[in-house]
Amino acid sequence: MSMLHIERVFDAPRELVWRAFTDPDEFAAWFGPVGYTVPRESITFDVRVGGHQSFTMVPDDPTWPAGGESSGTIDELVTYELFATHEDLTGEMAELFGTDRITMRIEFHDEGGKTRLVIGQGPYRDDFVGNAREGWGSSFTKLDAHLASRG
Repeated sequence: MSMLHIERVFDAPRELVWRAFTDPDEFAAWFGPVGYTVPRESITFDVRVGGHQSFTMVPDDPTWPAGGESSGTIDELVTYELFATHEDLTGEMAELFGTDRITMRIEFHDEGGKTRLVIGQGPYRDDFVGNAREGWGSSFTKLDAHLASRG
């Protein structure tokens, strides 16, 4: 089992990047790899410690593999700085990821008007970490475009 670690700098202020992860309208505008979307009506966020974040990712092409539902509990929260969750998995999802719990920690660092995002997520089966990294990278392509349109 392995943890995924990603660092990426976005050319946008920390507050905009924070909102992209915590505001349902903003999240729906970019989240998911290219070819997948998150319908706004599928999103429920209760952004506080103990609150939940849930959404459904769907493929743009119905012949592609289903994206699935995600529902996490917020464990730590510092506005504009830290967003940490865990998601309990069962059935096919637990088998796919090789675990019954995935944690995610997202740090938002101010870099003089830009934002350095640090993500730790997992654990994943060793053979699945690359897929998770590719998914985030593809999603970040959409996030870059979204942030540019907001900036």
